[in-house]
Amino acid sequence: MPIDVTLTGLALPLAEFPDIAREAETRGYRTAWVGEAAGAEAIVLSTLIATHTRTLRIANGVIPVQTRTPIVYGQAAATLAHVAPGRFALGLGLSSEIIVGQWHGLPFAPSVQQMREAVQIIRMVAAGERVSFDGRFYKLRNFRLAIPAPSPPPRIYLAALGPRMCELAGEVADGVLLNWIPPAAVPASIRHVEAGARRAGRRPEDVEVAVYVRTSVTDDPEPVRQALARDITGYAIVDAYARFFAAVGYAREVEAVNAAWKAGDRPAAVQGISRRVLDGLGAVGDAAACRAQIEAFARAGATPVVLPFAAPGDGARASLLRTFRAFP
Repeated sequence: MPIDVTLTGLALPLAEFPDIAREAETRGYRTAWVGEAAGAEAIVLSTLIATHTRTLRIANGVIPVQTRTPIVYGQAAATLAHVAPGRFALGLGLSSEIIVGQWHGLPFAPSVQQMREAVQIIRMVAAGERVSFDGRFYKLRNFRLAIPAPSPPPRIYLAALGPRMCELAGEVADGVLLNWIPPAAVPASIRHVEAGARRAGRRPEDVEVAVYVRTSVTDDPEPVRQALARDITGYAIVDAYARFFAAVGYAREVEAVNAAWKAGDRPAAVQGISRRVLDGLGAVGDAAACRAQIEAFARAGATPVVLPFAAPGDGARASLLRTFRAFP
């Protein structure tokens, strides 16, 4: 069972990342995932990891599609494909109104069509084609990459929650990254990925399905569970995730969380995250228990992505490294 790691989940000084990346490679992690929200810039961090490793794959998990143009993403993907041949995958997601609209001041429309157009342009750019495009979201003329097209081309992953994005990933992407999903709900997402692949005349087995699993190896699980509950709460109040959580069986908890949040009672909102939600969306406990939960995702058809996770505070660094070093 291949296991991946997200290095942006490690709350460490950036100067330590080259050593951590090399350790991940030595330990047998397959892929280092690098996301982007308010922390390190993902392309720079991907480059740092790529230049300090030889076999470790690097994937973005994920970058908002709206915060750069598809041309810039195509240039970045092509450049990293030259830096780390066969090892880099660009990972894109639709993000949220908070990140795109409030933080970046850009228009936000969670549209599958925007992602479809962006992927098409990025692939054309990375292939060295002359790009003119007249779409709903992107209109551009006469761009061509001025460096050789990399071989092999960079892979593209899409973050997906609902059926439409899963199907789009099956149609146009090399992989899909699932997030905040219980093992029991993974097969339904895979079926949508496979449907999209078949519709596009592709082999479903060529589209990889990965999933984030918030994982913490610990002898004191309750503080970690509380931290995990706070994180889930932050997602459960976002409309797209609220709908998704309800669809996978957590409707009662979503309703309680949002009612408390709208009433201004933040502690009660966090308390609305039940034990069954925590057990479904994370893996917290000793190493054997965490591995068993990860294996449940593997049996469901996903290639797990392990996210080292810890309660914030003085012990966070040691806790994160303990989990990182407990796998694969």
